[in-house]
Amino acid sequence: MAPGKPKERSTTEEAEPTSPDLEARLHSAKADRITAPLRHRTFRRIWTASLVSNLGSLVQGVGVAWAMTEMSSSADKVALVQTALGLPVMLIAIPAGAIADLHDRRIVALISLGIALTASATLAVLALLGLLTPDLLLGLCFAAGCGTAMLGPAWQAAVGEQVPPQALPAAVALNGISYNIARSVGPAVGGIIVASAGTVAAFTFNTISFVPLIAALYLWKRASERSRLPPERLGHAILLGVRYITNSPPIMIVLVRTIIFGLVSGAILALLPVVVRDRLLGGAPTYGVMLGAFGLGAILGAINISLVRERLSSEAAMRCCTLSMAAGIATLALSHNPLMAAFGLVLAGTGWTLSWTLLNIGVQLSAPRWVAARSLAAYQAAASGGLAIGSWGWGHLTDIAGVETALLVAASLMLASPLVGLRLRMPSVGEGAEEGSLLEDPQVRLPVRGRDGPVVIEIEYRVEQKNAPDFREAMQELRLVRQRNGAYGWSIAQNMADPEAWIERYHFHTWHDYLRQRNRSTMAEQALEGAVIKDYHVGPGKVRVRRTIEGFARG
Repeated sequence: MAPGKPKERSTTEEAEPTSPDLEARLHSAKADRITAPLRHRTFRRIWTASLVSNLGSLVQGVGVAWAMTEMSSSADKVALVQTALGLPVMLIAIPAGAIADLHDRRIVALISLGIALTASATLAVLALLGLLTPDLLLGLCFAAGCGTAMLGPAWQAAVGEQVPPQALPAAVALNGISYNIARSVGPAVGGIIVASAGTVAAFTFNTISFVPLIAALYLWKRASERSRLPPERLGHAILLGVRYITNSPPIMIVLVRTIIFGLVSGAILALLPVVVRDRLLGGAPTYGVMLGAFGLGAILGAINISLVRERLSSEAAMRCCTLSMAAGIATLALSHNPLMAAFGLVLAGTGWTLSWTLLNIGVQLSAPRWVAARSLAAYQAAASGGLAIGSWGWGHLTDIAGVETALLVAASLMLASPLVGLRLRMPSVGEGAEEGSLLEDPQVRLPVRGRDGPVVIEIEYRVEQKNAPDFREAMQELRLVRQRNGAYGWSIAQNMADPEAWIERYHFHTWHDYLRQRNRSTMAEQALEGAVIKDYHVGPGKVRVRRTIEGFARG
């Protein structure tokens, strides 16, 4: 098989010309940090349309929560609305991420929006006909959640294709701002709509709000990647995504912290309808105003994300956020006055958005593009799973002990949650996911087809015996690199007759898998491999690489 030309990676669309010093200004001008992504027409158009869609989603959120409150007096049933919306993300996010990595993310997002639109339209029709029941409401919330689960990985991974890397953290924060601008006004608007026109109007409003976003995505001329290699099979892609994540310590830490934060923080939104109904003695308009206060705090958190990341480490920032959340939840638990409750929700909203944005950025900047959607899918699954399970648990506790006790328990757990950082410290966000240089295919004389395999790679090192302990430790780091980029069966062996001779050995299922792996390493991973050779290999000559194949695919 003759060596082929390596794939060409897509570049960020620059719809508007920028000055040569733009990158420097993005780093140095504080005023530009949060607004820099809006310089790019595609991002700006999609962001604006997403603001409308988020507004519709929040209006519908008021409708479904209040509809369930009217149909059932059980706090457990009310909290299950959040579970029904979040559970699909936990269940299908990983396959959705693999699909987004394998196929055009724009098309995946459009199909996902179609699913969510259909669920919303069905809700409106059933409510109009008077056929909506608690179980049907939960089922359609689950269907809408499926659309969200499909949309999320494609949506978030596509942000990196719409803005340059320097603007990615600001773009992530802006997406959070979009949602929380909608949160600050959407619930109040939703409360007014529900109070004046009923839940049918809320569901219809949301259905219509999908149209601008669908149009914006349709108009996006995505510069797709061109590769001479065929796409991976879905099952194999899912497995590779899981292997990458489990062999990436920074991502695993972020995912564990995400689950813990979701389990505890889910109490505030899951129980807010009950607080409004039973403690504040309010209706749908009051519920909307309370969600608006939460959204106002969320906007305050989002617009300060650059300042927080500049002044504090990721771990210190998370500690401050959890303190703000704990204070907000405790205030809400003890309040009988809407003004005091709103103050607590502003505090909680600030910590909420800052925390989720920090966790999101941690994943996005730790995963290379080839597995970005799958990594973000794992993050979404962790977040939604934590929120869904937590919402159910807090609703169940409320039925047993009351809403005040449940919220005070949540505040106590939130206050104690930074202790997790003593063992699982949030990773520093650096350049770990920056793509490495492209490599030419190796020269081979055997006629190898793409599906032939398994392929075995053996690399021979010569290491002085005094450096053997340090070499073994460095090779364990390299093992994680090999495994998360697709290799399996990794081992390192020392020659008993010649102790300075070492052989690293690992496998790939097919020749195509090996060719893909060669261009997956990030700059940091390539630097690690180069450092191992430079620091420990004593020659003579370069390390020797042997590639063998154990079997061939049948005709």
